[in-house]
Amino acid sequence: MALDVSAVRAGYPALADGYAYLDGAAGTQLPGSVIDAISAAHRSGLGNAGGAFPASKRSDAITAECRQAVADLVGGTAAGVILGPNMTTLTYRLAATLAKSWQPGDEVIVSRLDHDANVRPWVQAAQRAGAAVRWAEVDLPSGELDAGQYDALLTARTRLVAVTAASNVIGTRPDVATITAKARAAGALSYVDGVHATPHGPADVAALGADFYATSAYKWSGPHIGAVIADPALLERLRPDKLASSPDTVPERFEQGTPAFADLAGVTAAVDHLASLDPAATGTRRERVLASMTAAHQHEQGLFARLLDGLAAMRGVTLYGKAHRRTATAYFTVEGWTPAQVAAHLAEARVNVWHGHNYAWELTGVLGIRDSGSAVRAGLVHYNDRSDVDRLLASVGELAS
Repeated sequence: MALDVSAVRAGYPALADGYAYLDGAAGTQLPGSVIDAISAAHRSGLGNAGGAFPASKRSDAITAECRQAVADLVGGTAAGVILGPNMTTLTYRLAATLAKSWQPGDEVIVSRLDHDANVRPWVQAAQRAGAAVRWAEVDLPSGELDAGQYDALLTARTRLVAVTAASNVIGTRPDVATITAKARAAGALSYVDGVHATPHGPADVAALGADFYATSAYKWSGPHIGAVIADPALLERLRPDKLASSPDTVPERFEQGTPAFADLAGVTAAVDHLASLDPAATGTRRERVLASMTAAHQHEQGLFARLLDGLAAMRGVTLYGKAHRRTATAYFTVEGWTPAQVAAHLAEARVNVWHGHNYAWELTGVLGIRDSGSAVRAGLVHYNDRSDVDRLLASVGELAS
C-alpha cells in the first residue's frame, strides 16, 4: 500500500514550522503520540524499579513493554533487549565486556564504511587486549562493501566482526547476512550497527544473522534511547563490569544506572506509530511493523530517485556513493562552496541538512574529503514529501548555477 504522507505528516507537530526536515539521518522529529506517551508517563507518577508501590510497578511495566516493542520492531526476543542512553555507550560497554576474553594474537574486523561508533570501541578494546585489527575496505566510487573480501580477512583467531547494516552518509546496505554467515563459520561473533538501517525499511535480526544488533530510537521517531538486541543465551555467557549491588540477571546486568522510564514509554509509542504507517496492515504488531516499514521504504525510495536525479543533473555537484542497495541518503558537495556554506544557504531556504563527516570518520578519509569539510548530507525519512525534495533542489541549484 502507498504511504499517505499527508496523513503521516499531520501527526508530527514540529513539521508545522514550515521547514523541510531533511536531517533525519541525524535524528527524527517526534509524532504527537510519542510526545503524549512520554508526558503521560511523567504525569502518572513513576518510581525506581523493583518497588512494592504502584509508581515503581508502573516503571517496571514500562520497561517490559519497551523491550517487547523493540523486539517487535527488529525481531528477536524481549529478554535479549539491552536498553541504554544511546548506541555508542552500549557499544563501548559490549566491547569492554567481549574483550575480556581476547588474547594477544586474536583479531577483530571492522570496516571503513561504518560510523565511528562501530569502529573506535572495537579498535580501542583490541588495543588494550593486544588483539590485531583488520579492515574491510570500501570499493570506490561505488561505495560498496564487498562481502567476498571477508574470506581473506577471517582467520581462526577472529573473535568479532563489526559491520554496519547501512552507511549513515552514503546509504550503502552491505550484504550483512553473507558477512555474518562467514563470521559464524569462522567461529567469530558479529556486531551489526542497525542505527541507520532500521528507520528505512523492515529489519530482521535473525535474517541478518547478527549476534548483536544495535539501534537508536531517536532515528525512528522515538526519544534518545539506544538498544542492543542479542540472544539471551549469548548474553548469559558474558560478564560485564557492574555494581556488586545491581541486578545480575539478563539483560539487566548490562544496563548501568537508573533508566529514563518516561522515555522508554516513548520508545514503545514510537514502535506503535511505525506499525500504524500502513493503516491497512493487520495482525500482530510485528506483522504490522513489517508491512508499514515496507510502505515507508517504497515511499522514501521514490523521493530519493527524484533527489538523486535532480542533484546529478546539476553542474558542479558531486555525489558520493552509488551502491546497488542503499537508504534514501544523499551525500554531496557543490563546486566553489564549502559544505558549511551550502548548509547555511539551505537553512536560509528553511531546509535542514547536515554537513561535515557525520562520524563517518574512516569513510570520509577514504573519500579524501574529511579534512576539507567533508560533504552535505540530506536524508529522507517516512514523513518527508516531494515539496521537501523540490525545495532542496531549488536551493542547491542557486549555488550550482
